[in-house]
Amino acid sequence: MDEIRSGDINRLMKVSVISPSQAAFEGEASAVIVPAHDGQVGILYGHAPMVTLLGTGQLIVHDTQGERRFQVSRGFLQVVDNEVSVLAEEIEVL
Repeated sequence: MDEIRSGDINRLMKVSVISPSQAAFEGEASAVIVPAHDGQVGILYGHAPMVTLLGTGQLIVHDTQGERRFQVSRGFLQVVDNEVSVLAEEIEVL
């Protein structure tokens, strides 16, 4: 199993936050906090591949400009090879 090195927290992942009506965010981020159906999930560089259902709540993206917040509901999250895709039925930029 690969260990996450201390420098990995500064590495960037490709992140997409989209809904059927808008692409709310496309860019690079060092961390993403997602409201999954069973609680919050934190994603950092090197995260294991996963797919989970979204719940309703705040999604937080830590990008190079700071912190971006979105209210999301229903949909799913996919993480693979340092690419994070959030596909939500509804997204509101906060």
